Amino acid sequence: MKNITAMLGRFSLVFSFVLFAPASFSACVDNVVLVHGNTGSPADWAATVDGLKGQGYTNSQIFTPIWGSSTCAACNNHSGAEETPVRNAIEAAITASCTGKIDVIGHSMGVTLAAQQIIKAGHVDKVDAFIGIAGAYRGLMSCGIWPAAVVTSTCGRDGLSVSSPFLDWLYGKRIASRVYSIKSWVDQVVCATGSCLIYGVHSSQIAGERATYSYNYGHFGLQRYTVSRQLSLL
Repeated sequence: MKNITAMLGRFSLVFSFVLFAPASFSACVDNVVLVHGNTGSPADWAATVDGLKGQGYTNSQIFTPIWGSSTCAACNNHSGAEETPVRNAIEAAITASCTGKIDVIGHSMGVTLAAQQIIKAGHVDKVDAFIGIAGAYRGLMSCGIWPAAVVTSTCGRDGLSVSSPFLDWLYGKRIASRVYSIKSWVDQVVCATGSCLIYGVHSSQIAGERATYSYNYGHFGLQRYTVSRQLSLL
């Protein structure tokens, strides 16, 4: 009887430890890559990172590359030094992924840059969800129409002028299993000329997307205040 009582006591202790001990490792979910916009920084994703951590993600599952000049908005494009940090983050996230897949969220120019790197690195089949927030996937009318574009790197052949060689190359290419866009009709960057439309379609919409969501926020508010939507799409 004493032996039975002792065994039950040990079982109870072990059961209590397993039941109430804090988790020592994270759940197996897709790693997430967050790509900031033109002249932005990883800090711009603070609300999203907090939301991810609230759902159990750890720092090791969240990748936030730093790319481009942080002071010269007209200097950044989709060619050269801007590419490397984003591609490295995507590849590191895939390598470390316990699922073999990743999710990618981009903001502004980070949308098109992330999409480009997924394609160029040959990782389309490794991306489950792609969420583009306030992107200019169809170009910026404020940059003009190629080749009569504003003469800056951001609006050049590797930039965001409407029908630029870069955007024409990108348009229609598959980038993930599931693609979504988050947009605004009062976006002060995408809709700077007074219209958000490029050939009749909102410029933030992505060809082949599963769904698009509109909010009454500005260009940066879309990134900060749509966290619940972002998380629901992962």
